[in-house]
Amino acid sequence: MRATLLYVAMSGVLLAQPPAKPVLENTGKPMRVTTQCKGEEVLVLGLTCSQEEPCPLFLELSDVEQVNNRLVLSGNLHTATATLESILLSSEDLGKTWTEPFERLPGAGLDNIQFIDFEAGWVSGQIQQTLPRDPFLLISTDGGKSWRKRAVSGEPRVGTIDQLHFESRTNGLLLLDKIQSGENGMRYEMYETMTGGESWTLHQVSNKPIPWKYPKERVGEWRLRADDASKSYKVERRQGERWQSVASFLVSAGDCKPEEKPELPPPALDEPAPKAADPVRTTPTLKKKP
Repeated sequence: MRATLLYVAMSGVLLAQPPAKPVLENTGKPMRVTTQCKGEEVLVLGLTCSQEEPCPLFLELSDVEQVNNRLVLSGNLHTATATLESILLSSEDLGKTWTEPFERLPGAGLDNIQFIDFEAGWVSGQIQQTLPRDPFLLISTDGGKSWRKRAVSGEPRVGTIDQLHFESRTNGLLLLDKIQSGENGMRYEMYETMTGGESWTLHQVSNKPIPWKYPKERVGEWRLRADDASKSYKVERRQGERWQSVASFLVSAGDCKPEEKPELPPPALDEPAPKAADPVRTTPTLKKKP
């Protein structure tokens, strides 16, 4: 399991970003998603990346969903040991050009995507630390054009969203796996929302996996497939009994080579202190004798 030592508070709301510009153009070859690796991030994450010995960066895609003519992909960018940031990709022309409709979240990964209709949709995510923590949702009400973030819990906590399902625009359930049991031995939790994911209430707790009545594997028109030959993720569309590739993204996302801070010039040698001025001498006033 990849470990991330970076902690980022996930409470609050991130507003939708300005309209995104095309960032990737599909020319038929696998596209590369890149990121910048800053020296401060390397220190916080405990990485040893440098200009001389860079750390390889990788793209991981988790899910694909179509709404109207828009495709949405979720995932993250990471090194071999740490998650750098989440990524959400969107295409409004079925794979020809791709944009990022929401900013990348440091230390986070995005997973399951669900749209209930042509407007309402959700993406699950969490901070990817040594133990995943602070689960949250990205919520869209305009068909994936813009997104906002909502935390599952108002307090920092360990856990990952294992399953997510909305029955309507307002009603939804999610399963949280806390990875560790804790003092009460209750590792698994089910949350319910009646507000479209804006807020969540604890519905059930258990020391055993909670039964999930919805299919865990969706068989739809679109799928993601890791292709070893091209070392890429392929976005494929079902055509009868066959799958047709419409876009692909390289697993390799470049290298983390943080720029080294330029060395400051040595301090100037202290100049000799100016010679103190001679004290001003005054002629004493002689008093006349009476």
